[in-house]
Amino acid sequence: MKILVAGAGHMGSWFVESLCLDHEVAVYDKIPHKLKYFFHSRKLLHPKEIEAFAPELLINAVNLQHTRLAFDELIPYLPEGCILSDLASVKNGLRDYYAGTGFPYVSTHPMFGPTFANVKALRNQNAIIITGGSPEGERFYREFYQGLGLNIFYYSFDEHDRVIAYSLSIPFVSTMVFAACMKQQEVPGTTFRKHLDIAHGLLSEDRYLLSEILLNPYTLEQVEKIYRQLKEVMDMIGRKNTPGLHAFFDRLRENVGMENNRPEG
Repeated sequence: MKILVAGAGHMGSWFVESLCLDHEVAVYDKIPHKLKYFFHSRKLLHPKEIEAFAPELLINAVNLQHTRLAFDELIPYLPEGCILSDLASVKNGLRDYYAGTGFPYVSTHPMFGPTFANVKALRNQNAIIITGGSPEGERFYREFYQGLGLNIFYYSFDEHDRVIAYSLSIPFVSTMVFAACMKQQEVPGTTFRKHLDIAHGLLSEDRYLLSEILLNPYTLEQVEKIYRQLKEVMDMIGRKNTPGLHAFFDRLRENVGMENNRPEG
């Protein structure tokens, strides 16, 4: 398949390197130095060059802030029938956008990134494919992800954003609150160090990615749940409510699939 990857950032570069030996791949980016180290692929610096390449699939790997702008810029140079594809972490509005283009599409979300996942060994990592798009596009991603040993989940656009609000916004916000309470000092605690490592990883991510997750239309609902739980804990601490805390711990263990058989004392 002839594949054009738009955007030579972390994820776009990974797609180019992962696909270029099995497909005819071109990569487009407006910044020349980003294309310097690509091999086995064509390097495009101007949309006009896309016409000659005539891709069958466009993988839009720019950040969510520029996803639609990139499509608007490149669509005039695509051949009829080219499958549009995005990797956006929040799909809000993309279904209607695709419907207005007249092009076939497939939307996906690789649930891993350069910070927390080893992109050289992705077995048992996760990816989402949005249902209802181009059957050929869905088949391409399904075969590609299966070849990497990924777990594949299928959701509608709306289901995707709801799942992402739950699976990413809760740990993201919790880690940000932890980081907001930090001060520069050594703390000899293993649990503290683990949380700090997670915070370093999260805050190494692109700020646009972090804001995309937080501005998901379903994120606020999840953050409000965190706020209510914190208020409950604060109340029990303030009243020195040991039985209440013990009951709270039991509920937490149940929530995360643990048995409530911890010994007393």
